[in-house]
Amino acid sequence: MSELLPTTNADGLPVIPMTEEQKYVFDLKGWICLPGLLTEEQLAPVREHQMKFLYERDSLPAEEQNNHGGVSQILLDNPAVVGVLNEIISHQRLASEDCYGFRFDHTYTSHRQAGHDNFNPHGGGGFFSFGGSSHYYQMQPEKIHAGLVRVVWELNEVEKKDGATMFLSGSHKAAFPRPKSLSGRESDLWETYACPAGSVAIFTESLCHTGTQWVNEERDRLSLFTCYNTVNAKWGKGCPAPEVIEAMAPKRRTLFRGVWHGMNEGEKINRYYDGANHAV
Repeated sequence: MSELLPTTNADGLPVIPMTEEQKYVFDLKGWICLPGLLTEEQLAPVREHQMKFLYERDSLPAEEQNNHGGVSQILLDNPAVVGVLNEIISHQRLASEDCYGFRFDHTYTSHRQAGHDNFNPHGGGGFFSFGGSSHYYQMQPEKIHAGLVRVVWELNEVEKKDGATMFLSGSHKAAFPRPKSLSGRESDLWETYACPAGSVAIFTESLCHTGTQWVNEERDRLSLFTCYNTVNAKWGKGCPAPEVIEAMAPKRRTLFRGVWHGMNEGEKINRYYDGANHAV
């Protein structure tokens, strides 16, 4: 791993690098689950913020009127998440100890109750996507670039049969289109996960994935679906308001810098965030 990659997050916590096993599993399946990254003490205010953001947004200060505003900003660069993104998507030339080599792309909060269904398989075959696509999965011996990456924060516990995100593991490198016989949710090829609250599932958007029906009547699903991209590419529209970003620590702000690369050094290369260099 390059010495340019940050070793701490915006809160000064040590970044947790991927293990060799995690790298292998992610490349093999196209996704991994990291359980229990947050304590209940950390989770409680995040849950409260997410529910207010969804249903009482005007009651929040301007700098908290965003999925990742206020206390929820700690989800953006959790040390374990940074460790994964450093490995699978970071543009090392645009990273430093003060700046991430990847950027925020877009996000949404999902609050699902029993009976809610969003089965809609999409993605797959990203290894064969055209070069300009954010869904382009690349690899060479002992190195991958996962393209657009989704980090799903599960803020409540998830059991295997509850109805969390499902994956057609390995399909990010599939050479054939998905046959109709495997398009239904009853296929044995679909995989999912169980995890305690405060866990993340991380997957390449090149992978075929889908939501499904949430069936747990005692516990809602409350999740944050955040995408990250390479520094000089953007897939989703929009960016948090300036007052939301300005309330963050300086290193965290670099997740929202403008979508360009540059050359040489200083302000000619995109390793900084300021009022003139932010995504739109």
